[in-house]
Amino acid sequence: MSVAKKDYKRITTKSLIDMKANGEKISMLTAYDYTMAKIVDTAGIDVILVGDSASNVMAGHETTLPITLDQMIYHASSVVRAIERALVVVDLPFGSYQSDPKEALRSAIRIMKESGGHAVKLEGGKEIKESIKKILNAGIPVMGHLGLTPQSIYKFGTYTVRAKEEEEAHKLIEDAKLLERLGCFALVLEKIPAHLAEKVAQSISIPVIGIGAGGGVDGQVLVIHDMLGMNNEFSPRFLRRYMDLYEGMTKAIGQYVADVKSSDFPNANEQY
Repeated sequence: MSVAKKDYKRITTKSLIDMKANGEKISMLTAYDYTMAKIVDTAGIDVILVGDSASNVMAGHETTLPITLDQMIYHASSVVRAIERALVVVDLPFGSYQSDPKEALRSAIRIMKESGGHAVKLEGGKEIKESIKKILNAGIPVMGHLGLTPQSIYKFGTYTVRAKEEEEAHKLIEDAKLLERLGCFALVLEKIPAHLAEKVAQSISIPVIGIGAGGGVDGQVLVIHDMLGMNNEFSPRFLRRYMDLYEGMTKAIGQYVADVKSSDFPNANEQY
């Protein structure tokens, strides 16, 4: 069923809660630099996530763990300078919040002050509740993240679907309810069974945004490099590619090389 969309001139955390209440799905994509963020924002995206996935797609690391707080601030500040409408959420990187709530607050404050981001995202539930409380008490909006939490990849040992067993599924539901009680404004669920994700979305009032979590949630998020087909080595079941930029860019660059080698470029109309 289609839902009439409200024309939001600027997306806020309250906008997302209103969207859920009104049955309007939330669109979310990653961006890590000014140029891409400008395009994504102009296209009408609701939320831009400056994800620690920059560690993978921008820096070439195998996991999200190596990216630093300074690097996240750099990427986030580039994105913030580009946007006019979208809400910008910034991942707190691994090691910047897990062990010490005071350090978590310092990290979140640095992101907000130095990048101009609008909210932060943390991975985990009950085990990081003190960090979340500390950040929220300072007036900083927090988005939660449950299910497959990539910062814990070495604990899981694999990127397989999470919460298929009853015990883990029960904990995920309880963690989602806890995050809502603590005051998180939204929640990302990554790579969990669709029926479980829908159950979570129906059991809490805050928006649930899925990645590999089915269509029964309140919105969807993808990594921009994946959905535009810039990365031809990553093909999970949940990914829909809207372009094949890898092929298109490779062909265009190859043509440029050939034109330079043959002296076809520049021609008479392309010089002063």
